[in-house]
This record gives sequence, C-alpha cells and structure tokens, in this order.
Amino acid sequence: MFVFFAVAAMAFVLFVFDSPAVDYRWVALGGVLPLVEAVTLRPLIFHTLLGSALLMAIVMALTVDRRLVRRRWLGVPIGTFVFLIVAGVWARTELFWWPLAGLDGIAERPLPEFDRPLAVLLGLELVAIAAAVLLARRLGLDDPANRRAFVRTGRVPSDRLR
Repeated sequence: MFVFFAVAAMAFVLFVFDSPAVDYRWVALGGVLPLVEAVTLRPLIFHTLLGSALLMAIVMALTVDRRLVRRRWLGVPIGTFVFLIVAGVWARTELFWWPLAGLDGIAERPLPEFDRPLAVLLGLELVAIAAAVLLARRLGLDDPANRRAFVRTGRVPSDRLR
C-alpha cells in the first residue's frame, strides 16, 4: 500500500488545486509518511488530525519569509491530510480526533490502512499503478523533457492541467 497512497495524494492535490507550482514529490512523500508508523503496528500521531495540523504549523513556522521553500514543504502536510482521507482514518473517530475524542484512540490496533483483506490491498495497489501510468500520460511525463523537469523540480507542465 505504498504506491496507492503516493498516487492518491498526488492525484487528489493535482485535481483539487490544479496548480503547476506545487512540488508533487513532496506531496507524495506526505502521502506515505504516516506509513512509517506501520513499524509499530499501531497508529500514532501521523494517523491523527492533530499530527497533520502540527506538521502544517511546523512547516509554516520554519519557513517564515521563505516563500519558495514554504511552497515546496507545504506538500508534506497536505499529503498527510490526504492520507487521513484515503486511508479511512476519518471513520475512526477516536483516532482521527485524538485527543479531542478521548485518549483511547491512539496506538490501538489495527492500522486503518491495513484493516482490509489482503486481496483488497493488492487490488488497490494494482489500481494505483495503473492510475500512475494514466496520470503520467495525462501530464505528459512520457516526454523525456517533461519527465526530467518533474524529477528535478516536482512540477508538472502547466499546459497539461485542466
């Protein structure tokens, strides 16, 4: 479930913000960042709204008067917010709203993103790979120049957006 969250974050941000100025590499990183908690087999701070909000506040505080750096780094908390939606964390009130909904929701098994049958998880990953190919074609990343620019800057060609 790695590709699924990276592609979902990028696609969500691409279609909602429709901005060539976003660094989609950082959005993808934010989309998979909460998966580091899978090491503990328990959802922790990155699986809460508070975690994403704190990450956003940290980015905003550390990038005062550094507009271009802020634009790049804002992709990480935006990606974590998308993760909360796509992983279904919002459906577990005690975890999503922790600690406002009580202190019991955090660190309880299982992780929401893996609380599905293996066949469903594999199917979602295959759908994500197909979506990544379609998205890359739509954004013109099959062109080597566009692909090099994307790898170097994280931006997509503005003429390929809506």
